[in-house]
Amino acid sequence: MGLGAIDLNLLVALEALLEDRNVTHAGLRLCTSQSAMSGSLARLRRHFNDELLVRVGREYELTPLAERLLPLVQDTLHKAEEALSLTKQFDPARSLQRFSVVMSDYMMSVLVQPLLEAIGAEAPDVRIDFHPLVYGQPESDTLLRCHDMMLVPLGYQLPGVSEAVMHDRFVCILDRDNPRLKDGRLTLRDLAEMPHAAASFGKSQTPAGRQLETLGINPKVQVSAPGFGVLPFLVAGTDMVALVPERLARRFEDFTRVVVVPTPFPDVPLVEALYWHHNRHADPGHTWLRETIRRVGAELDAGRPAQDAATVGPVDETHQDREFPTLVKAS
Repeated sequence: MGLGAIDLNLLVALEALLEDRNVTHAGLRLCTSQSAMSGSLARLRRHFNDELLVRVGREYELTPLAERLLPLVQDTLHKAEEALSLTKQFDPARSLQRFSVVMSDYMMSVLVQPLLEAIGAEAPDVRIDFHPLVYGQPESDTLLRCHDMMLVPLGYQLPGVSEAVMHDRFVCILDRDNPRLKDGRLTLRDLAEMPHAAASFGKSQTPAGRQLETLGINPKVQVSAPGFGVLPFLVAGTDMVALVPERLARRFEDFTRVVVVPTPFPDVPLVEALYWHHNRHADPGHTWLRETIRRVGAELDAGRPAQDAATVGPVDETHQDREFPTLVKAS
């Protein structure tokens, strides 16, 4: 069967259906009705003589054939877009482009506001859809293809391209009236004896957690939460302590009754990185957004006191995954 006998628009529908695994979501993504998307799915099923999407409980899963089709369809559509956009230009002031960005809760707390200010000044009609980082989600090629980019802790084994964009360090937070606080500091003994509020990342450890383990401290975790963002609210008014990135701690310090104190061990750096699929590397709009994020990250780093910046040290962005594993996989 020649290409002339096939409605090539079905490839766009096929990609959306296989990536979203949901007829309604795929329709919203392509700005078409659910009935029209269901019709496209029916035509695709007839063409491939395969169900493609099968219901398992309340969700849909891809058939083995659909699993094989997805990367082929993605590559095909990317090459078609690349061919049609060889002369494509990106004008931020006029663009209506829509981007999809995955971020950790920490990055949403400290980067989104200055990023949106920068984007609004240059590209007022550009839209950004932010998605939360789901810990434990497979670090796959498909995951990276489904979004324009991911801003996550350095150390994820995602395919594609990555570079460090922002640095921070871990600090301790505790209620300002906690009796263990002496001269604005805590001791290692305090960390060993105090109850902890901890961020939970599945089977992964934060660099600060790894440091405690190296020092022989097994923290008494009284409460855990999926991410850093809620920890200042859990610690306030209690006798607990938490280890969190400093920028997040400072952001919540004034209205949660917590106080920020240095860790009683050498600074532990946190490096946040930008990941994107190589298929998007040459897209002018994508390039502009990457440059904007780099600039905002550099401005945030430049705002850190000089002595703090020195403790973090430089990052070799070519080999950062190997040399700066921010999330250490537990065995």
